[in-house]
Amino acid sequence: MIDEFSTSTRPITNGVVLRFVGGLDATAAPAARAAIENLVLRPGERLVVDLSGLLFCDSSGISMLLAARNAAALAQADIALAAVPSYVLRTLALIGLHGVFATYPTLDDAAEPTT
Repeated sequence: MIDEFSTSTRPITNGVVLRFVGGLDATAAPAARAAIENLVLRPGERLVVDLSGLLFCDSSGISMLLAARNAAALAQADIALAAVPSYVLRTLALIGLHGVFATYPTLDDAAEPTT
């Protein structure tokens, strides 16, 4: 693993924030998957994935973002990515996933209730 990885979750008014910190690679993917599987989301809520502390993300990390998206969809919730590093935005665009995730510059922007 390139950088130490950790996850944390916290409730917000309209859902849950899942934060990834460090390097999200194949070694870190099981911890990310466990955090995703332990999420409690209800229909109409939002899962905000805070990437402000992400230092590295490979294809395993992109797979975890898709797993988070699938978990939100299964719960009939939506998903937003906050503070997405530019290299992740570039990767999402290169592999055709740029339109799959709503992205926001900050956690506060992503956590705003949708109207």
